[in-house]
Amino acid sequence: LENDATAPEASQVLLAFTPTEVEHLAIVKATRAEGKRKKKIYVPLSVKASDLAAAPNGARLYSILLSTPLKPAEVTTLEVFYALTHSLEPFPAEITQSDPQLVYYRDSAVLLSPYHVLEQVTYIKMPSNRVESFTRVDPTSRAGNEVKYGAYNNQLPNSYVPILVHYENNRPFAVVEEFVRKVEISHWGNVQITEQYKLKHGGAQHKGVFSRLEYQSRPSISGVSSFKNLLARLPPRVHSVYYRDEIGNISSSHLRSDSHKSELEIEPRYPLFGGWHCTFTIGYGLPLQDFLFESDDGRRYINLTFGCPLLDTVVDDLTIKVVLPEGSTSPQAVVPFLMEQYLETSYSYLDVVGRTTVVLKKRNVVGEHNVPFQVYYEFNPIFMLAEPLMLISAVFLFFVACIAYLHMDLSIGKS
Repeated sequence: LENDATAPEASQVLLAFTPTEVEHLAIVKATRAEGKRKKKIYVPLSVKASDLAAAPNGARLYSILLSTPLKPAEVTTLEVFYALTHSLEPFPAEITQSDPQLVYYRDSAVLLSPYHVLEQVTYIKMPSNRVESFTRVDPTSRAGNEVKYGAYNNQLPNSYVPILVHYENNRPFAVVEEFVRKVEISHWGNVQITEQYKLKHGGAQHKGVFSRLEYQSRPSISGVSSFKNLLARLPPRVHSVYYRDEIGNISSSHLRSDSHKSELEIEPRYPLFGGWHCTFTIGYGLPLQDFLFESDDGRRYINLTFGCPLLDTVVDDLTIKVVLPEGSTSPQAVVPFLMEQYLETSYSYLDVVGRTTVVLKKRNVVGEHNVPFQVYYEFNPIFMLAEPLMLISAVFLFFVACIAYLHMDLSIGKS
């Protein structure tokens, strides 16, 4: 980026996205290169939706806030990363068990930008060398699984040149339609986590019958776009791990755990083809001392990881419920991005007034959302005695009732 020599200092840089991209935009991040050569570092920058009027044709603007303003005639380098979900369209929309999966990808050969672009090159890299067709906007070239558009010079602001690429993509289209994680905190030393998944294959719809014999005898040809296992990355030192679906416990899972990470490889009861669904539950326990801390102001906070532990998946609707110990007050969730959050009350065994529960909701979640977040709250240790005292009181009353019963004369008449 170069600021015009006659312009004032620039404190922000605008990004433009089409209405379709905004609908599927999961995350956008930016960094700024500072220093030279070996001393070059990339400084993260804040990105937020701009309050300025929308660009032509309904485009939406996002603002990158620069750490230091860009002076007139000064040049800087920005690196922008953003993820779009549900942006690949299967074509044909239905395939048989033995067909490969072909998809459409739509984009622009030139960058949609509110600025004058002096030079640009666009590279589109695909997971396979099979490319059925692609739009040509001279100069355009292809080498293997990569299509190059450009270089294009002196593009006017808000330029847009639509392109369409049709290629083979047999990677698993694992989509979690609904993901609910419940985190129950017990100050007696344990964190219990229960995760409920509603999963589907979001690729081309499967048509015809399914032959398991063909699927197992010709794995390189039959069902190449399907998937039969998933990998979940769990925190270290997990214990009491279970994996079950609506029918019952599923034994097709493998847990690899050490002091740094835990990986749970799970296999549904049947392989998933396009349009197929499955629901299952994963549960596990964690030691409390690894996640519960005390802040400088005396409040306690639990440090957890946001997002979905399943690798290479997209979550349409994510809900995280952090159930605080009974007696907790003033809960506050600190999450590094925007989302919906509210409070509710949960009840468990021996609860009297219920447990304060922090509920976090977010749509369009990808792997880049798997970052730490904190939930702060205040807790009086005296509430830890509530449940033991209730049990002691119940046992005491039971024995008192037994003693009273033994000393009572319940006969109708005297013998």
